[in-house]
Amino acid sequence: MTEEEVLNIVHIEQQRNELTTLGLAQSTIGPAGAKEIAEWILASAMITSLDLKNNNLNAAAAKHLSEGLKANSTLQTLDLRFNSIGNEGAGALGKALESNSTLQSLNLSDNSIGAIGAQALGKALETNSTLKELYVGFNYCSYRL
Repeated sequence: MTEEEVLNIVHIEQQRNELTTLGLAQSTIGPAGAKEIAEWILASAMITSLDLKNNNLNAAAAKHLSEGLKANSTLQTLDLRFNSIGNEGAGALGKALESNSTLQSLNLSDNSIGAIGAQALGKALETNSTLKELYVGFNYCSYRL
């Protein structure tokens, strides 16, 4: 699926507001697409599970998604594995987790995250009491969460 096709689905769902689960794995979504998805997440009163694994998501995309996570009150599962968000993206997601109170599962496996990104995620866990599953395998970090 192309990014344009994905965004067509997102635009329709912005009007409908009915989906609780959306799987967009391997859909060539980049930072621009992630920004539109983040805007949808921010406004959605229904979405509980979003699968964005194996796309073209980088730190900029993770920053956009983090903005959506900060105020979203329904998303419980976010799968971002097999992307390239790196330390900067992990830091942005860590900041979002500090204020998010609904996300229960976050998969960041294989995202080029190093010790700095792992520290940001660890810091978020000090204040976030809702996240129950955090997957960070196949990254570059040796930091213990």
